[in-house]
This record gives sequence, structure tokens and C-alpha cells, in this order.
Amino acid sequence: MQESPVESSCPVCGDENSLKMIAHSTQIAYFGEHTQITLSCSTCGFKQTDFIPAEGKVPGVWTLEISSIEELNARVVRGSNCTVEIPELELAVFPGIHSSGYVSNIEGVINRFIDAINITKNQLNEDEKSDLEKCNLLLEKISKMKNGEIPIKLTLIFSDPMGHSKILNEKATFRELSEKEVEELL
Repeated sequence: MQESPVESSCPVCGDENSLKMIAHSTQIAYFGEHTQITLSCSTCGFKQTDFIPAEGKVPGVWTLEISSIEELNARVVRGSNCTVEIPELELAVFPGIHSSGYVSNIEGVINRFIDAINITKNQLNEDEKSDLEKCNLLLEKISKMKNGEIPIKLTLIFSDPMGHSKILNEKATFRELSEKEVEELL
């Protein structure tokens, strides 16, 4: 692991002496060697992480049709520029300027969506009853799928213009992004 100061100010608080970069190369089971790059600010707590594969990077889309609880255990690496979608639930996360990469499994990705839905739900007021109901119905549906009460029929899509993301499952498919698609995602 290598830690070094960054000769730039923090993008959040502007402190010029508190931004550090940590680079750590490691073998991620079934994915191969990756370098984890983390920028962090000791003043405001800002943190951004990305994973960069040692192998050649190919911008692409990973897709997995999930139809069983067991598939929720499939491993994933999400790079910081990756868009994550579950079309059947009309859910998508688009990378922002402070987006971080992560290593998880599909259940962990779904849990991140649950957290985002709960944050949205908590920000709604009583005048937005239809939106509150949509959030509650969505949370209930996801819970029933995860608990095996209703069949799982979801598609997880990782669209990564940098080629840092991957879904590890024998049913997962990969296709390269065209130059136009890469431009649209960046």
C-alpha cells in the first residue's frame, strides 16, 4: 500500500494540505489483479474510491438476468464511472463527480438501492403521498424478492465507459460499448 499527498486542494472543502491518495494493488478473487485508488481528505472526510483492473480495459456493458436467490451472491466490481440499472424496478444510479467504486455482490448492489430509496422517502413530505406510496411499494417488492416470497425476475446492468466494472457469474454477458455510447456515458 502506498500513501502520498496530492498536490491539489480538496474538491469539497478546498483545504490545500489535507488531500491524500492511497494506492493498493491486490488480487480480487475471480477478477484478477486490481489497483484500488482512494482519495481522502483529513479535514472534511471526503472520500472517493475507484478500482482499476491490471488487464486491458474495454469499455462495455455487463448484464445479468437474475432469477434465483442464489444469484444474489454473484460478485461484482463497480468502477466509479459505471451506471447501474435495474430496469424492471425503474432504478438507476448514474455516476457523479464524487462517485466511488466498490467490490460487492448483487445483494449488496440491491441494498445500495434500498438505502437510496429510504433516503428519498425520508426527504418527502406528507403532500407527496403518491411518491411515498411508490417508495413503500418498491421497498416491499424488493423485500419480498429477497426473502423468496415472490419470484425474482430482475436484470442488473453495469455500463462502464472506462471498463473497470464486471459482474462475475457464468450467465452474465458482456458487450463492448461503441465510441458514441462511451461519449454519452462520460
